[in-house]
Amino acid sequence: MARTPSVMLELGTPAPNFRLPDPSTGKSVSLDDFPGAKGFVIAFICNHCPFVQLIRHEFARFGREYTRKGLAVIAINSNDVENYPEDSPEHMKDETRRFGYTFPYLFDEDQSVARAYQAACTPDFFMFDADRKLVYRGQFDGCRPGSDLPVTGEDLRAAADALLAGQPIPEDQKPSLGCNIKWKPE
Repeated sequence: MARTPSVMLELGTPAPNFRLPDPSTGKSVSLDDFPGAKGFVIAFICNHCPFVQLIRHEFARFGREYTRKGLAVIAINSNDVENYPEDSPEHMKDETRRFGYTFPYLFDEDQSVARAYQAACTPDFFMFDADRKLVYRGQFDGCRPGSDLPVTGEDLRAAADALLAGQPIPEDQKPSLGCNIKWKPE
């Protein structure tokens, strides 16, 4: 299993805006759809990656918990579905239902949003403050397939809790690790 780390975009980078379809609702979603958000968590995920499969229950729980606290949580699938059909919009709808995603799970068909965020792997997490400035990028937690560590989301939770409490977020952040984004052939 290949392991690709996050790029670790520079802190303070502005969040690129986007408008992408949510296969589960048929609606398009943008950052502008969350005007009162205290922050934004953008997660690049997919259906077939074992790294995502390991955390998806806990990430769904994170989404339910932190949207109630005022964060906008958005997941994006940017994989090439021609070569990875299990990541297709139809399968995304099933994933949303099966794992209880209460946040938008959007499809980035042309992969432009993944490129704008410099997303490298699944999962890849980015958290922005209310002014849409990057305050966290990196891992959900230290758990990986085959490790004995529990899936807790402790790294992302600690950053989200600090953001919501108005506390500084530590700049020493660990890259996420996962499958590479499945880019379309050039």
